[in-house]
Amino acid sequence: MKKVVALGEVLLRLSTKDFLKFAQAGEFNADFGGSEFNVVASAANFGMKAGFVTRLPDNDIGKCALMEMNRFNVDTDNVVFGGDRMGIYFLEKGASIRGSKIIYDRKNSGFASLEKGMIDWEKTFEGATWFHWSGITPGVSQGAADVCLEGLKAAREMGLTISTDFNYRANLWNYGKSPSEIMEEMVGLCDVVLAGDYAASQYFGIEVSGKDEGERQMSLCDQLRKRFPALKSIAITTRGNISALHNTWSAVIDVEGMRYASSTYDITHIVDRIGAGDSFMGALIYGLNHFDPQKAIEFAVAASTLKHTIYGDVNLVTHQEVEALMGGDTSGRVNR
Repeated sequence: MKKVVALGEVLLRLSTKDFLKFAQAGEFNADFGGSEFNVVASAANFGMKAGFVTRLPDNDIGKCALMEMNRFNVDTDNVVFGGDRMGIYFLEKGASIRGSKIIYDRKNSGFASLEKGMIDWEKTFEGATWFHWSGITPGVSQGAADVCLEGLKAAREMGLTISTDFNYRANLWNYGKSPSEIMEEMVGLCDVVLAGDYAASQYFGIEVSGKDEGERQMSLCDQLRKRFPALKSIAITTRGNISALHNTWSAVIDVEGMRYASSTYDITHIVDRIGAGDSFMGALIYGLNHFDPQKAIEFAVAASTLKHTIYGDVNLVTHQEVEALMGGDTSGRVNR
């Protein structure tokens, strides 16, 4: 069975209840999440073997995070311990025309103080076929960026397929290096990317053009292929923001110059859109390992559409539920 491994930071998520603003919140829901972990948890949920490598503080909160990862059938044998604290993010959920807000508190976390040599990459990649990372990780700290590049080089040497989600976060990248200084070499080692025109602009100064969404997508793919010749597949998601609780959602994937487009879903009464892109990436990795490109992109979009109906960072839908949505079942009727 094929196995995907990811590197990233697990965060303690503290979210306001009932769409309250931070100023109104007397208590917070406490959960765990993090982009790269969400990806492998999603892939594991569909039946892939999955592993995660991170650094956690050796205290009760770090051990709670480890237990949470194990609950999602993710291998944590290569997690390392150290540092004084977990990274945290605070979430204020938006409603109607008011958008959601996220505040990070991850400076000096155990993961941010990672250094090269702390992770045994040969052991970590034993039995693995796929390595995933995202642009969040090198944005955390110079040490995290160094370790990520270390892992990428090891994965390339060991013949793994490598994927990334650009995931630009403006509130990171505050340790003295610009994203372009760090990301160029890393993306150059990848086979599969989940890209967007805004992130591509921030990382690489790429400006897309076109009269409509399709032409803009082609422009982005063409420029990324010229800049990174090793890329085999480029996926692009498209979100239409009607309100905080009503979005449209679709995607395309360009596989070695052939373009495949998904269905478009109209998502109303969104429960939680945090982690939707990660659930797309996890389902896409699963799909590219099991289906042809057209079914892979349809599966990924349907899976991430359903994620919008689930509280928390991680997608919990079953393979059967995804296939039902792909088949046109949007009734929401009781299954009994």
